[in-house]
Amino acid sequence: MSEAAKIGFFEKYLTVWVLICIVVGIGVGFASGDSITVLSDWNIATVNVPVAILVWLMIYPMMVQIDFSSLKYVSQNWKGLGLTVVVNWLIKPFTMAFFAYIFFYHLYGAWMSPGDAEQYLAGAILLGAAPCTAMVFVWSYLTKGDANYTLVQISVNDLILLVAFVPIVGLLFSWFDISFMNGSGEIIGIPYNTLISSVIIFVVIPLVAGYLTNRILIKSKGQEWFENQFLRRLKPISIAALLLTLVLIFAFQGQKIIDNPIAILLIAIPLTLQTYFIFFVSWFVGRFLKLKHNICAPSAMIGASNFFELAVAVAISIFGLNSGASLATVVGVLIEVPVMLSLVALANKWKY
Repeated sequence: MSEAAKIGFFEKYLTVWVLICIVVGIGVGFASGDSITVLSDWNIATVNVPVAILVWLMIYPMMVQIDFSSLKYVSQNWKGLGLTVVVNWLIKPFTMAFFAYIFFYHLYGAWMSPGDAEQYLAGAILLGAAPCTAMVFVWSYLTKGDANYTLVQISVNDLILLVAFVPIVGLLFSWFDISFMNGSGEIIGIPYNTLISSVIIFVVIPLVAGYLTNRILIKSKGQEWFENQFLRRLKPISIAALLLTLVLIFAFQGQKIIDNPIAILLIAIPLTLQTYFIFFVSWFVGRFLKLKHNICAPSAMIGASNFFELAVAVAISIFGLNSGASLATVVGVLIEVPVMLSLVALANKWKY
């Protein structure tokens, strides 16, 4: 794997930047007062325009790295790929919802209103149904995973995401009776149109654009230039877009956080437990299947990590910038790097 895949300064300290964004966002919210609602009301259909632009700038640099020509190697290491598919799509979404439900509705009953519990559960469901994409390149590199296998599993994961994300989210929203309201405050059914349009806007379009960019630039400039020059230049754009999105979210969430500062900790606990649980399931099943370390490690990492950019974008599109669901997905961003780095250390310690 190229040098561009190494975890960079900004990625390594992502949690620090998120904490700074919390402070800056709350400050911006208080300084702007009601005028900041101009941004929250700038919507086309159900999609907030400023957030859509920022999220697209986050996701596109990740999608550029996907190479679907790698799918010709799909038959190689089929056990590891099968493990990835089963854990990502048949186990993880449901265990995430289970952990969130137990904590938000029962264990936190004394500290959390039913409305907040429902919103936080919705955000957790969106995180659980969106397994990681590009960051797996980083986790795989740090655990000395097989680069070709990692590329194949990410490509397969993205293709499954296109067709599985909406029905899984819809099913879990229905199971837990998540409520939705239209602009008039009337309760409506699950907004499948919004879910589908979100996948098209935040997955399909950047995925196609990224793939075409990948093919065109590698053909014209070469693989080395693409990895060591182009991808490096895109990284700051992706990080800046992520941080600006978080500032916007916390600008609207500021009063809620000040009124209930323990909310972030309460949300983080079940999300963290879920991450470790999925890693251990994948890791020990991989060991049982006698997968090599360089296959087992990235197989465990892709399920443990989340495609939080998509989860944040969909939460905002469905529930709004100042919703509890959006806050829950942002907490997913907050814990992502420190938790995953601890799992990287564990995988390296258990190398066999």
